[in-house]
Amino acid sequence: MKLVELNEKEFKTIADKSPQITFHQTSSWAELKKTNGWIHYYVALKDEKNSPACALLLAKKIPLINKYIFYSPRGFLINYKDKKLLKIFTEEIKKFIKEKNGIFIKIDPYVPYVEHDNNGKVVENGFNNRDCYQNLIELGYKHFGFNLMQDTLQPRWMHVIDTDNKSLDEVMKDMESKTRQIIRKNEKSGITIREIKEDELPLFKDIMKHTSDRREFIDRPLSYYQNMWKYLYKDGILKIMIAEINFDTFKNNTESEIKEIKKELEDRIKKKENASLKMNEKKYLQRNKQDEDAIKRLEKQLDKIKEYKKNYGTKTTLGGILFLIYGNEVLSLYGGSEAKLMEFQSAYSVHFAGIKYAVENSYKKYNFYGITGDFREENPLYGLYLFKKSFGGTVVELIGEFDLIINKPLYYIYRIAFGTYHKIKNINKK
Repeated sequence: MKLVELNEKEFKTIADKSPQITFHQTSSWAELKKTNGWIHYYVALKDEKNSPACALLLAKKIPLINKYIFYSPRGFLINYKDKKLLKIFTEEIKKFIKEKNGIFIKIDPYVPYVEHDNNGKVVENGFNNRDCYQNLIELGYKHFGFNLMQDTLQPRWMHVIDTDNKSLDEVMKDMESKTRQIIRKNEKSGITIREIKEDELPLFKDIMKHTSDRREFIDRPLSYYQNMWKYLYKDGILKIMIAEINFDTFKNNTESEIKEIKKELEDRIKKKENASLKMNEKKYLQRNKQDEDAIKRLEKQLDKIKEYKKNYGTKTTLGGILFLIYGNEVLSLYGGSEAKLMEFQSAYSVHFAGIKYAVENSYKKYNFYGITGDFREENPLYGLYLFKKSFGGTVVELIGEFDLIINKPLYYIYRIAFGTYHKIKNINKK
């Protein structure tokens, strides 16, 4: 078998057959990365009958020297359990990168390490791919450790819902009752979800800007989102959904709810007075008190809605999520909410819209993407995990990030220079 370069069409035909395929291994992604200075190659291992492995290789020139670093996003599309095949592919990749003046290649395979449940615990007698990790180590790949935090190029820990051959009702049954209640409450509140158009990208950028200010991270410029749209939207990979609230709808629904409760209360009182209702006196008074309290709460809500409408108009944006969709999954990449109306918890509704899209379009997974592997309450990102966990699903731990070193002296010089650069960059950010 021999490693050969492919054109875009040939690569897609082979790559799309892999169970590991994601948007990371598409020509659309390769073209997007070109805007940041990455060149790309499509390669595959071939014999006379088939092609058991392929990869998208990104390469970027190191300043001042005529050498390149290589990256295969989410790893090679190969059976990592087949050590013989992996060895042949590795040897061929080494030759290829050396010919292209590369000093190393980084991979972060889309391969789970061991099976976890929704609480992050390892499932007894569950699947494991320790042999995949071990094969890479024995073939000379340098592993960057089983990190728990989000300190790799792509998240090593994710939270994923299985939507394969499931109805929306079946998926919702796995959600916590509080999550279902919030989703239904948001629908009653006049919150709707829609997909934005290209000319509305500044609206999504504004959402992300407010979120980055609140959470203290550096957001991408508008041009970043525009480039994503340019290269990913036309192929159906990118979809941005936003949540909006209509305060007139909220008002009408609230008034209808008050009217309904009042009618139930009046009917109950009449039946009791006419002796046609047999109910324990204590229970009767409790039910009446609950209804009276609910009416007072909803009347206060009407006052708040009036204030909302005064401040924000009839309709306003609450938040949004950028989804990337390819292969077997719908993935939530970036998202945020407007701080001014966080109480509406619109993220629940936008994620639910993404889950619904995955179910209705026969995708196997809905991927909430990054979490940490530290499930202690003291972890500052524990709340993010709890939010995603409330939708059901499982924790997914990938095997991690690896470097295959081609030129050791230059590799270690690069690592030192890279580390120094990022320390200075982080100091400047602060």
